[in-house]
Order: sequence, then C-alpha cells, then structure tokens
Amino acid sequence: MLSPTERDRYRRQMQIPGFGQESQERLKSTTALVTGVGGLGGTAALYLAAAGVGRLILLRGGDLQRDDLNRQVLMTDDWVGRPRVLKAQQTLAAFNPDIEIEAVCEYVTAENIDALVQRADIALDCAFDFKERDLLNAACVRWGKPMVEAAMNAMEGYLLTVIPGKTPCLSCLFPEKPEWDRWGFGVLGAVSGTLACLAALEAIKLVTGLGEPLLGQLLTMDLARAEFAKRRAYHDPDCPVCGGVKAKGDRTIPVAMARR
Repeated sequence: MLSPTERDRYRRQMQIPGFGQESQERLKSTTALVTGVGGLGGTAALYLAAAGVGRLILLRGGDLQRDDLNRQVLMTDDWVGRPRVLKAQQTLAAFNPDIEIEAVCEYVTAENIDALVQRADIALDCAFDFKERDLLNAACVRWGKPMVEAAMNAMEGYLLTVIPGKTPCLSCLFPEKPEWDRWGFGVLGAVSGTLACLAALEAIKLVTGLGEPLLGQLLTMDLARAEFAKRRAYHDPDCPVCGGVKAKGDRTIPVAMARR
C-alpha cells in the first residue's frame, strides 16, 4: 500500500490514463538492477527513483573521474577520486527517501551477476563494455528476467527490450562483438541523458503494463539529426544464449506481479 506521502509524491503520474494507484503499487513492489551507473545508468536510476520503483540495486565499480562529470548527473565535483556508486546511492536517497537503494561497488562479473539478477524483477543494462553486457544478458536469459538494453556512442544510441523466450537477446543482435576502446569514443551528456530517460521509461512500461514496450524491435537514434527508427531484430533460433529458451509467463503480466 502507498503511504500518504507516496500518494502525494506520485499524484501527477497516477493521473495518467491507464496508470493509477495499481500501477504505482506495482512500481513500489519492484526491484530493479541497474548496471554501469554512469551517464546512462545513473540518469536511468534517477528516473526510476522519481517514478517510485521501490528498490534499486546499483552496480558499478571504480572511482569518479573528472571527465565523467559532463554526463553523470548524480555526481558532484568534490567526489572525484571516490567510488561513484556510493555517491549515486547518496544522491538518490536524498532525492527520494521512500525507496530502498543498495550500492554494489563492483563491475559485472561471472561470479556476482547470477545472485544479483535473481534478486531483481528487471535489469537495465547500461554497462560500458560488451563483456559486462554479455554476462548480464546471459544471466537474465538464464533466470527469465526482463532486461532493457541501452548503449550509445557519440551522437548515436540504441535501445532494446529483452524478454527471455519471447524476443531476441543481445547475442542475437551482436553475435560478433564490435571493437571498443573505453577512452576512444566521445560522449555528450544530453545524448546519454536522452537515451537513459527512454530506458527508464521502457522499464516503467514493462512493470506497469502502460503503453507498448519495444518487443522484438531495436530502436536506433541519430540525435545529431533527431532521427529515430525502429528496426525488426532477428531472433536467432540457434543463438548460443537464448536459442530454445521458453518464455516464462505472459508479457501482459507486469514483471513485479509475475513472481506472485
């Protein structure tokens, strides 16, 4: 049940047709895992917190660098050199004290990801390399958990929703991984923020049943030209990660309710 404070906080979004108190309670009962809490993951986490997702698990290793500050909106200049995920936790707790926030100062690894995915209802993949992304994708398929995949480079980005057994997974789209250099691509904060908001919205839609999520479609965006396109994503029946996986439940059931 929502407290009087929560009803007041979320009153404007509960006015949206098809949303209401039931959807808000679904958000409150949801645990979301956000990996790569930086320009993408930090902003996505901010809007999940704003929407009232009841529990956030924030996963990101490493310390804040000064060149992170052009896009990582949960950070402050005086935090440079300290673990960024702890600052993200602090900022979000001050922003919305009605939700639970757990900070895990680690990168995605084969050793930690299964336990984290099992504790979550939904995952948002905002990690900065394909090694971490592939580990999360495989764990979500293994445990039947929905995943929102978001990635960007310079002025371009893409967004994909993975429902194990129903949609293509990340490995269907990228069976061969592109070359990637952590320091070799440019990042504009407004671009990562735009994509992060869309990723958070996709997660909210999945949890509440509001609108139509991106199922079997890859959303690509060229923000230099303000061009957006939906492309049908190939579901590889022989994918080594998701090939032969059967769906769990019905996609019309919000993820927070499907566990019950």
